[in-house]
This record gives sequence, C-alpha cells and structure tokens, in this order.
Amino acid sequence: MTETVRLSLDDARALSLQALARAGLTSDHCEALADLVMAGQIDECHSHGLYRVLSCADAIRKGKVDTAAVPEIFDQAPGIVRVDAKFGFSPLAFRLGLPLLQEKARTQGVAALAINNCYHFSALWPEVERLAAAGLAALAMTPSHSWVAPAGGTKPVFGTNPIAFAWPRPGPYPFVFDFATSASARGEIELHRRAGKPIPEGWAIDKDGAPTTDPEAAMAGAMLTFGGHKGSALSAMVELMAGPLIGDLTSRASQIFDAGAGVTPCHGELLLAFDPNLLSGGHAAEHAERAEVLFDAIVGQGARLPSQRRYAARERSHANGSVEIPKSLHDDLLALLG
Repeated sequence: MTETVRLSLDDARALSLQALARAGLTSDHCEALADLVMAGQIDECHSHGLYRVLSCADAIRKGKVDTAAVPEIFDQAPGIVRVDAKFGFSPLAFRLGLPLLQEKARTQGVAALAINNCYHFSALWPEVERLAAAGLAALAMTPSHSWVAPAGGTKPVFGTNPIAFAWPRPGPYPFVFDFATSASARGEIELHRRAGKPIPEGWAIDKDGAPTTDPEAAMAGAMLTFGGHKGSALSAMVELMAGPLIGDLTSRASQIFDAGAGVTPCHGELLLAFDPNLLSGGHAAEHAERAEVLFDAIVGQGARLPSQRRYAARERSHANGSVEIPKSLHDDLLALLG
C-alpha cells in the first residue's frame, strides 16, 4: 500500500507557495498557481493537485517559462478580451482577464476571453466555476502537446484537449463537467507510472500501435481519444477553436515549440461566458427552474451529475481541514526547497 502524508490545508498551501517561490516565480504567480493546485488537491483530483508543482518547477528549471511575466490585457472588441500571458503560466493571466470578461458578458450577453502565449498545466473546472459563481454559464477549452492519436490512427496528433462547462445553480455548487477528449488525462498516466501500476485498457497504444497497459509504453507511444471517432472529432474542434481561431498554437505546433524539453505545454486557451438573463430575454429565473427539473430527472433515477464526486471530496477535505498525498510526492516537494 502506498505510504501517505496528511497535511493541513494551510500547510499544503504554504508548501506549494514555498516550492514555487524557491523555483523563482514572482509572488503574483505563486498565489495564482497555489490557488489552482489547492483546488485540485482539495477536490482529490490528484493529477491536478500538488503533483503539478513538480511540473511547474521542471519547466522553470529548463528555462522555458518567464517567471516574472506580467500578462497584458487587450480590450479587443465589445465581446472579446485578449490576454497575452507573455510566456508565463496561465493562472495569473486568467485571474487578470476575468473581471473584464464578466463585465462584457453581462453587457453583451456573450463574451470570449482568449489567453495567448501561456504555459498551461491546470484543470479547467476552477475557471468555469468562477464564472458560474458570478451567475454566468461558461465553456472553456485548450489544446496541449500532441500526445493523442486520432481515431483509426497510431501517431500522436491531438493534445488531451480538455473541455469544461459550468451552469449556475442555487446552492453552493454549479453543474460542472471537465474532461479530456483523450481517454484519460496525461497526468493520470504519469501518476500510474510513479505508483508502478498498470493503466486501464483503452487508454493508450505503444510506439508500434499495439494496445498497452504499461504507462511507460503509453507515454512513448500515443494516448487514445474517448469514444473513438466522437472524441477524435471533439479533439479536432478544440485544436481549431483554442488554436488557429484565437491566433495560437495547435498541439503539434506546441510540441515543436517545446524542442524536446518535455515541459508543460505552451499554447492558448479560449473561454466563453454567457449571461442567462440577457440570452433568455430577461427571464433567467423562470428558465433556471426548467434546468432544475432537468437535473432532478437525472438524479431522481439514481444517476449522478458530473462533479458530485469532487464536491463530496471538497466537503470532506474542508471538514477534515487537511489533504492526503503520497509520501513520495511530499518528499519530492520538500526536495524543491533544498
């Protein structure tokens, strides 16, 4: 059984802040990244939690990330915000662009935030949750590196290409889903590799195109999309929407830009925000009730809504005031402190 370490929420956040600061990031970047990795850890999504501090430090050590980048905001059009992340990590760029995106969505009904030139390592659900907390529906998507083969192929073309959506609801939690268009997140395969565990069938193929459950062979070969050609088509859509549409890199171009360093992908991100009140002609409350009828019809027959597991984990983490991580990860984080 894997040996673990339990940390208080304050200690876990302090550890991430210290490790990121020691890696050379400015305080604004440290705060934005620590908030994001803690969101993943508190929700027990370990592939997007404190483990991600290691990949951030690796990208910095290899000289790929501007540790002091100051994102530049462009009020591009009545419904468009652009943020040039200046080759820094994405969370600070999102944080700075969020207020103007919300303002434009409430004014126009629909607004887009394009983040360019960012090193993106994070889950998308914390971002769309922020928009749902402001009463907006939201959609986010981003490419990555070309790790994923198209349906029927054997060579990587797509990224893991996640899509996230949020719908505001009464109570503390919105309706949210966040999933890769690949059969798994890249980080999940890496966690299996670190733990010495096989990956499930259907996640990946080896370099010769044969199915594999070996995480090492999977990372040397290609990941697979979920749902065959359906996931493949969605992945292509993300490549186009969060790449050429916003003037940024595809996953293959990001892989080339990486030049063999093997660090966190550099590319763009697209976020769309929708104001239910403007789009419904001022009848948002009435139609929100229809949405609740839909959700009741789902859970009323024993099915679950996306993110229910995460929300239960969030409540558990806050009730315990702590999170649990593998001791090997804790040791690696302490090593970053020298």
